[in-house]
Amino acid sequence: MENITSVILKHGKARDKLLDIIREVHSPKGHIPPEAVREIARHLNLSEIDVQGVVSFYHFFSSSPRGAYAVYLNNAITSVMAGRAAVAQAFEKAAGCRFGETTPDGRIGLFDTSCIGMNDQEPAAVINGVIFTRLTPEKAAELVEGMKAGRSVEDMVEALGDGANQSDLVRAMVQNNIRVKGPVLFGPFTPGSAVRKAAEMTPEQVIEEIKKANLLGRGGAGFPTGLKWEFCRKEQGPRRYVVCNADEGEPGTFKDRVILTELPRLLFEGMAVAGYAAGAMEGILYLRSEYSYLKAHLEAVLDELRKDNILGKSIAGRKGFDFDIVIKTGAGAYICGEESALLQSAEGKRGEPRDRPPFPVQVGYMGLPTTVNNVETLCAAAQIIVQGGAWFKSMGTVTSAGTKLLSVSGDCERPGIYEITYGMTVRELLDLVGAADTQAVQVGGPSGCCISRTGFDRKICFADLATGGSIIVFGPNRDIFDIVRNFLEFFVEESCGWCVPCRAGNVLLLKMFEKIVAGMGTAEDLKNIEEWGRLVKALSRCGLGQTSPNPILSTLENFRPLYEAKIRKDTGFAPDFDLTAAAQEACEASDRTFCEETHHG
Repeated sequence: MENITSVILKHGKARDKLLDIIREVHSPKGHIPPEAVREIARHLNLSEIDVQGVVSFYHFFSSSPRGAYAVYLNNAITSVMAGRAAVAQAFEKAAGCRFGETTPDGRIGLFDTSCIGMNDQEPAAVINGVIFTRLTPEKAAELVEGMKAGRSVEDMVEALGDGANQSDLVRAMVQNNIRVKGPVLFGPFTPGSAVRKAAEMTPEQVIEEIKKANLLGRGGAGFPTGLKWEFCRKEQGPRRYVVCNADEGEPGTFKDRVILTELPRLLFEGMAVAGYAAGAMEGILYLRSEYSYLKAHLEAVLDELRKDNILGKSIAGRKGFDFDIVIKTGAGAYICGEESALLQSAEGKRGEPRDRPPFPVQVGYMGLPTTVNNVETLCAAAQIIVQGGAWFKSMGTVTSAGTKLLSVSGDCERPGIYEITYGMTVRELLDLVGAADTQAVQVGGPSGCCISRTGFDRKICFADLATGGSIIVFGPNRDIFDIVRNFLEFFVEESCGWCVPCRAGNVLLLKMFEKIVAGMGTAEDLKNIEEWGRLVKALSRCGLGQTSPNPILSTLENFRPLYEAKIRKDTGFAPDFDLTAAAQEACEASDRTFCEETHHG
């Protein structure tokens, strides 16, 4: 209990540090016991229900022991395609427990987890915060052997990845897999140049330059960045904030991982430019828990920037240009990629979306005006200030200026990171990544659109196929229904549960889908699943439920013959429960013959 108190006191008993406090208490024990919940609640003047509610919300927190070594194996579709089942079986065989369980001695726990941002090097797992990629059944058995011998997970990392992954502060086996470097993200950049150039301008001039560039948010929604900064600046409040959303959780997306690893100075300068423009003095980098292995590396870069006066007081010699950045780490919740849920989480609460309006630029972090921007957006903004808005707008299409960073995975020869110019067709991209005889492409992750060959001439841009960056390629032998099922199960798992259309609707959609795939559906079921999909989209409170039916709706649109082939055309109604089959075992045990009750003729 003394240690718990010291952790709480170290964080100043601050409510917005609740996730940090829980994480530090959780780490050595592998869970949060009831006495720790009571102690935290007492010191922070919260109810125990408040603290327990936060613990239960996040995937990487637990009230029950999860083992001295907690293995979280990615179950996203790209991991499944790369042989996850055999790896999972090897973990279970070597450890002696099933997924979802902990070994009797409490040493090893095995758990499923959704995408961890390693889709280009699957199957991958997080073990006590350390990333292991390209797992095989043999490697899984070796890891379990090391855990049983008491080795540290850091020592079990073998070959390190490339670039900054090899640095002493990262030491990760993660590969960047940068395939194509474009002129914006990976273009020439002199450290300090963006902030110093901004300091020569007025905040209003900075905003006008971003507007001139027509920089739209790279998270997928595409809201004009200059306009967002302007709205934030005009809001009244004692303070304003810049929050960088580094919680990319869309399965198939890993571009932010590479930016955070290789381009953190560009990102932090973009945040400082945003702070100057919006009139904010504080910035927050909200880092997804799966990328916490990069935190020490990022903190070191922040220290360098402070020494160079790129962060701090009177930045670049401009009086009144004061700005600094702190890092807050999530704890495993896809919904925290939604900006208002992210703000809730940053305040130490359950990451549940807020009602809008008011929007974050009006009432954001701690109730104050806040601009929330995507990692890639802020990097692009830094380059725009250096190179000019006209330079940026000269690339791309009329409505989608500049370049887009894509993370490509699945059935292709060269998975990885590609910085392309907006307007590239899917067909051109498939040629670039070495994909042949492709059956389908998932653009924008599960919440995006699954297109068939007839759509391969469509363009990647806001006016056609908008995407946050996830591109998953599916070859000719992949089962479209396996893909859709994986995506639907993901949304069922990740719904925060706040609103009924999302909480219950996604479960119902999954059940209706399973009925059709099992050959028990009818034409009426196809009609119903489309209608339910549209209802969930229309009535859900936030972006998760507003997009979660897309795997069904987009495959119904582009792969309808597959669904048509599954349904029964000889009847207008078919039950999804087989009473005869369900009673079969009991009939055999009692040596009786099942006789369905019918009306007298």
